[in-house]
Amino acid sequence: MDELRISCVTEAGFLPEYQSPGSAGADLRASNEEDIRIEPGCRAAVPTGLRLEIPPGFEAQVRPRSGLALHHGVTVLNTPGTIDSDYRGEIRVILLNLGKETFVVRRGDRLAQIVFAAALRARFEVQQTITESARGDGGFGSTGL
Repeated sequence: MDELRISCVTEAGFLPEYQSPGSAGADLRASNEEDIRIEPGCRAAVPTGLRLEIPPGFEAQVRPRSGLALHHGVTVLNTPGTIDSDYRGEIRVILLNLGKETFVVRRGDRLAQIVFAAALRARFEVQQTITESARGDGGFGSTGL
């Protein structure tokens, strides 16, 4: 597997960690000093204490952890959240509690996964028409359930 070198600053001492050799995403950890309580139906931006220098032409995507979703109903609100290559601020993860009980985030908890991907920029060209396709303008379930 190819490696992408990412310069980072960690104010909390937590670096993203891959949990297995085949992991596509590295876990992000919470850096909050005090517990953060997320009530059912509520959200919170949880700090990671991590700042990255992502090379131009790449992005980082913040994605939910399946275990938090399955066992607690907790997900990342704007998934996948995009971190642009020119952003240098702290990464915070917007968690949403869709569960029935209060979810507590403690310092060091694994919150989400971060995945790096190539990000192509498009050049938009105005045309009078676009090429037809078999699907046409069918959307929102038009191809079946």
